[in-house]
Amino acid sequence: MKVLVTGADGFVGTHLVRALRARGDEVDACGGPGGQEALEITDARAVAHRIERFGPEGVIHLAGISSVARSHSAPAETAAVNIAGAANLLKAVRDHAARARILLVGSGEEYGRLEPGQPADERSPLAPVSPYAASKVAAEALGRQAFASYGTAAVFLRPFNHLGAGQAPGFVVPSFAAQLVKISRGEASATIEVGDLSPVRDFTHVLDVVDAYLLLLTHGEPGESYNICSGAGWSIRQVLDALQALANTHAEIRVDPARLRPAEIPWLVGSPARIEHLGWKRRRSVDQALEEVLAEARA
Repeated sequence: MKVLVTGADGFVGTHLVRALRARGDEVDACGGPGGQEALEITDARAVAHRIERFGPEGVIHLAGISSVARSHSAPAETAAVNIAGAANLLKAVRDHAARARILLVGSGEEYGRLEPGQPADERSPLAPVSPYAASKVAAEALGRQAFASYGTAAVFLRPFNHLGAGQAPGFVVPSFAAQLVKISRGEASATIEVGDLSPVRDFTHVLDVVDAYLLLLTHGEPGESYNICSGAGWSIRQVLDALQALANTHAEIRVDPARLRPAEIPWLVGSPARIEHLGWKRRRSVDQALEEVLAEARA
């Protein structure tokens, strides 16, 4: 299968491209600006040319601004990249690869503040509380319009938090790991800087997320949304405690006001029932992912 991947040099993209090629797919790996095989997703002409040149049978759209914290400080940039980028890609697919299936990767953050104990399913209302989440809701709306108006085979993915090697150091778990490694080596005082540790999140190993994308590329129903999640919640404090146990550290915890979000979601857990019905299941644990994050920080 010929598959074009945007954001191919990102956290999930790197693992995804490797998995696609391992199973024999022909992949056009489109990296971010300045990288190898770069594609500026906000440049409509460049996107159209890339789609026309490659002629994909499948498209997986990962490119965009993925940091909730960054979106609060740069809402216009987040909208320009995440919304206009999706619009450009949908138009290019419609014009030059009309039969291609396109996976628009959104986020569990689209659901916003859930009632604790009530996991979101795909019919739950979308109520974003960050510019990042709002941009993903808007991109999905554009995909639904393309499906309804032109028959574009768009499938909508809502992955919740995922963990593993390769995530940027500015995200919470790699940040914890980097600090703990320095503490364990005696390179820093035994104090770790944190934000709010009370929120509960639904974590999945990044390679299980990749497995879900591969499944949905061939079995996802156009026009449908799919949560990619575990159905179980971990507080950020539980994640930190697990990392401390793995790193054999006993660091003092200190809240850094700069790490607090202006609009926090206390509890965000999803139901994976719809994608599990297609045969997907998690094969890796959160503890395994944390061990990999810690090993990368040590390296």
